[in-house]
Amino acid sequence: MDTSDPDITFDEEGVCSHCRRYERLVKSPEYLEKKKPGALDRLVAEIKAAGRGKPYDCILGVSGGVDSTYSAYLVKKLGLRPLAVHLDNCWNTSLAEANIRKATEILDIDLEICKVDWEGFRDLQLAFLKASTPDSEIPTDHALLACLYYVAAREGVRFIISGHNMATEGGGVPAWSQGHGDWRYIKGVHRLFGTRRLGKYYHYGPWGFFYYTVLRRIRWVPLLDYIDYVKDEVVKVLKERLAWEPYEAKHYESVYTRFYQGYILPRKFGFDKRRLHLSSLVWSGQLSRAEALEEMVREHYPEEQLKLDKTLFLEKMGISAAEFEAIMKAPTRTFWDYPSYKRLPLFRSKTLRKLYHRLKRD
Repeated sequence: MDTSDPDITFDEEGVCSHCRRYERLVKSPEYLEKKKPGALDRLVAEIKAAGRGKPYDCILGVSGGVDSTYSAYLVKKLGLRPLAVHLDNCWNTSLAEANIRKATEILDIDLEICKVDWEGFRDLQLAFLKASTPDSEIPTDHALLACLYYVAAREGVRFIISGHNMATEGGGVPAWSQGHGDWRYIKGVHRLFGTRRLGKYYHYGPWGFFYYTVLRRIRWVPLLDYIDYVKDEVVKVLKERLAWEPYEAKHYESVYTRFYQGYILPRKFGFDKRRLHLSSLVWSGQLSRAEALEEMVREHYPEEQLKLDKTLFLEKMGISAAEFEAIMKAPTRTFWDYPSYKRLPLFRSKTLRKLYHRLKRD
């Protein structure tokens, strides 16, 4: 990590706050419970029991990336009956679509594709770009969470298998992106900068969250935390068993994400998410710091690919090169410059935050 995170701190030993946070997380009772002998077997038995008599016993989000594809492989290996769900936001690479198709076909997993209303979704993405915050992936992230909740409730399934894991995603930088579950923030940005109705857009607010987590008792399961998740070994398995093909960098299965993380974030905000992704591998002992620093200087976004992506980006977003440059030069803003639930006194209460995290976990 570096000081592009404005909130980063370093202790007397020169260790940054992100490293210390990771140390606390991997030593927490909640995380250590997942590593105990028999924990995975007990989890699988619980999922199977809850899904007895139903077509599926869990919902699995798939993107074509490493984590979600291996989650699909693992749930089938464990004898679970997943329904794979993919959110199509109209930015998939052909490689991502091929990886999803091959994995679900080889593993014999039913696949449901949730599609957004493109014109409304495009307007929301453009609104976030105009808002000038580093949060422009939120329209996709929120819709995906809402879509998975919706499908789980419709199918009467209590478990959503998440590809998120401590080994490769053990950190987070709030200054780089936050508000993924904050419908008030999303609505507020769209109201200020949008130009049309959203149309079909999967979303949920506080009452929706209460309905899904409390009334329907839907629970997110970080399945990969229950195993020794080593990325290099996982990639080898995926290539051999599922004919999976890799991407240039993490989350580059989307053209939008590739252009946003590879160009907009570092150029406009000075944020390079590779620092966080590589740091997670260093923390989990899968990469040395020296190797991570070498990776940082490796070309991950070839100039020719960047030109193609920029052309496609401008065309699909319906803006000119001049309009895009105006967006890039606009003063930067943050999540806190716009309406959000976190700005309301009720939602700032420590008790409510603890309850929120417990409901997500339980």
